[in-house]
Amino acid sequence: MNEEKQQVFTVKGIVFIGVFAAVTAVLAQLAIPTPWGISFTMQTLAVALAGFCLGKWKGTLSVFIYILLGVIGVPVFTNFGAGFGTLAGPTGGYIWGFLFLAFFCGMEETMEHKWLSIFLGMIGMVICYVCGTIQFSIVSSRTFMEAFMLAVVPYIVKDIASIVIAYGLAVPIRKAMRIS
Repeated sequence: MNEEKQQVFTVKGIVFIGVFAAVTAVLAQLAIPTPWGISFTMQTLAVALAGFCLGKWKGTLSVFIYILLGVIGVPVFTNFGAGFGTLAGPTGGYIWGFLFLAFFCGMEETMEHKWLSIFLGMIGMVICYVCGTIQFSIVSSRTFMEAFMLAVVPYIVKDIASIVIAYGLAVPIRKAMRIS
C-alpha cells in the first residue's frame, strides 16, 4: 500500500475541509427571512456539496468545523449569528442535523450511482428535518406537527433542489479536486 493511501489527512484534504466550512458560512448568509424565524438559506446546498465532494468523513468534519466556529463565537450562522445560544435556539436542531446531511450525501463516495447518491442525500435531509423539528417544537412550545408544518414543509422543494444541484455541481468539482 502506498504512503498516500495510509495518510488519513493530507494537506490538500485539510485545505478542502476548510474551504467547504467557509463555503457553508458564506452561503448561510444568503438568507431570506421569514415571519416564523427560519430563513430560507443556501446552507443545505453547501452542506450537501461538502458531503458529495469530500465524502462522508471529511464532508461531515467540514460541517462540524463550521458548527464549532459558530459555537465559539465566529458569526458564521445565518444572519451572522454565533454562539451556543444559536445552537440551543429554535433553529439549532437543523444546524446540528446538517452533520447527518453531510454524512449521508458523502456515503456514496464514488458518486457512480447518481440516484443512489441523491437518495442517500434525501435520507440525510429527512434526519436533519427530524432533528430540527424536534428542537423547534420544544423551544417554540409547539406540537411536533405544528413545528413540521411551519419549519419543514415550506423548505422541502428548495431542499430537494439543493441536494440535486449539489450533486450536479459535485461531479465536476470532484474532477477538478482530483478526488475519486
